[in-house]
Amino acid sequence: MADEELEAIRRQRMAELQAKHGGLMWNQMDLVSSDSSDQQGQQEAKQRYNTEMRNSILAQVLDQSARARLSNLALVKPDKAKAVENYLIQMARFGQLGGKITENGLIEILEKVNQQTEKKTTVKFNRRRVMDSDEEDDD
Repeated sequence: MADEELEAIRRQRMAELQAKHGGLMWNQMDLVSSDSSDQQGQQEAKQRYNTEMRNSILAQVLDQSARARLSNLALVKPDKAKAVENYLIQMARFGQLGGKITENGLIEILEKVNQQTEKKTTVKFNRRRVMDSDEEDDD
């Protein structure tokens, strides 16, 4: 009886690992021949898979209002939204998040990212001195 339970736990853990790392998806992609059209299809499949994984992780991490705010940000500033998504996914992978992030929590994260990526603009005036024709007339 203990062996059966242990085997069931092993199967469950293996399924979790394969789902987490996409073991079945990657194995199927490795079986595809290396023609140029197949490579393009393989890249598209990897990209779709990565997008699905990102969306599923974000759905687990963010509540509804925070996801709405992040999608609105993605429409206006896609680079900043991508940086926030990467930050959230990184935190989720390392277990630094304690539950779903609310809209206020997302605003705090946006402020942190904004401070880190803030660009300071400086304006420098270079005034060129032109030879004054009056100086030559004085001689």
